[in-house]
Amino acid sequence: MLLKTLREEVLEANLEIVRRGLVLYTFGNASGFDAASALVVIKPSGVPFNQLTPADMVVTNLDAHIIEGDLRPSSDLDTHVLLYRTFDGLGGIVHTHSTAATAWAQAGLEIPCFGTTHADYFHGPVPVTGPLSDEEIAGDYERNTGQAIVRRFESLEPLACPGVLVRNHGPFAWGRTPAQAAEHAVILEEIARIAARSVALNPALLPIRRSLHDRHFLRKHGPKASGGWAAARDIERKRARSAAS
Repeated sequence: MLLKTLREEVLEANLEIVRRGLVLYTFGNASGFDAASALVVIKPSGVPFNQLTPADMVVTNLDAHIIEGDLRPSSDLDTHVLLYRTFDGLGGIVHTHSTAATAWAQAGLEIPCFGTTHADYFHGPVPVTGPLSDEEIAGDYERNTGQAIVRRFESLEPLACPGVLVRNHGPFAWGRTPAQAAEHAVILEEIARIAARSVALNPALLPIRRSLHDRHFLRKHGPKASGGWAAARDIERKRARSAAS
């Protein structure tokens, strides 16, 4: 069986988003990417999460061709592989239809940074993509969804802004590993929930000052990051290097 460890990590990421209440029925998926082999492991389509095993995970290449697996891969596979091909450093992607983040996506609104919870994870607002054209919807829809994300990140750093709201659809989040991608999906939902409540309390609310935003993000993710965040970052980097060697 190819990529046994990555299969287990991808399964765990899928189960984590269920445990955290981000998924109803089969509405969601997680994948992982092995840089050494350039192969993707992704949840199969339509299988209840509580029935999944590592062996059920589907292995594909970056052209979305199945390399190993008897089940059909997630319908979002083309979006995942396009992001892996385009964004350096990604080792995991999660897509959900979680309530609060999807509400912002359906409203077509980015999530401003109103506080330090947001600033700890996203260096800037959580972006929202532009709408797909009728031709994009009628054509290669999943791939074009990925293209919309890529277009939105033309001037953004994906690992400093580890998630996006796809307009009228829902959130995608990513990280250096499947576990980190799942964590970012959970955090994105919490940021969306807090932001919605904050705006409800104060419709005139403005984002926090950039100095405070930078202070919180960079102390955890910048070159001089300290404490547990720096240790976790170093562990993730070591794992990524080990997987690539």
